[in-house]
Amino acid sequence: MLSLTNIRWRTILSLIIVLPIGLLYSHYRYSIEGFNQEIGGILYEIFWCLLAFLFIPTRKAVWQIPLWVLAITCLLEFMQLWHPPFLNWVRSFWWGRMLIATTFTWVDFPYYFIGSGLGWLWLRLIVRGAKLK
Repeated sequence: MLSLTNIRWRTILSLIIVLPIGLLYSHYRYSIEGFNQEIGGILYEIFWCLLAFLFIPTRKAVWQIPLWVLAITCLLEFMQLWHPPFLNWVRSFWWGRMLIATTFTWVDFPYYFIGSGLGWLWLRLIVRGAKLK
């Protein structure tokens, strides 16, 4: 049996929870009336915080990772204003649309901040009681 006291296993379990919810949300977000389309930004931020923490599980990373994820996501949002042929080619694939999206909107930014904040809280819960550097 796996010990959930191990930071990596807690992180993997968290990813197993967040990833399917995010993918299902991205698939069904238009089919449910009143379902806010931008909530996916929150799940996106949390996912990247967890994935980065899987590889850098330190106490210092608990607050650094959400800041980096937020900064990179905001940069990616602004990159949606740029449409060179290479980025259009990447965006033509499902995974490209999932990673770098296609349409710039200011409305996404509050969700990125909320998602990074929740990602930070989630990482704090993962490391609670653990012995880390």
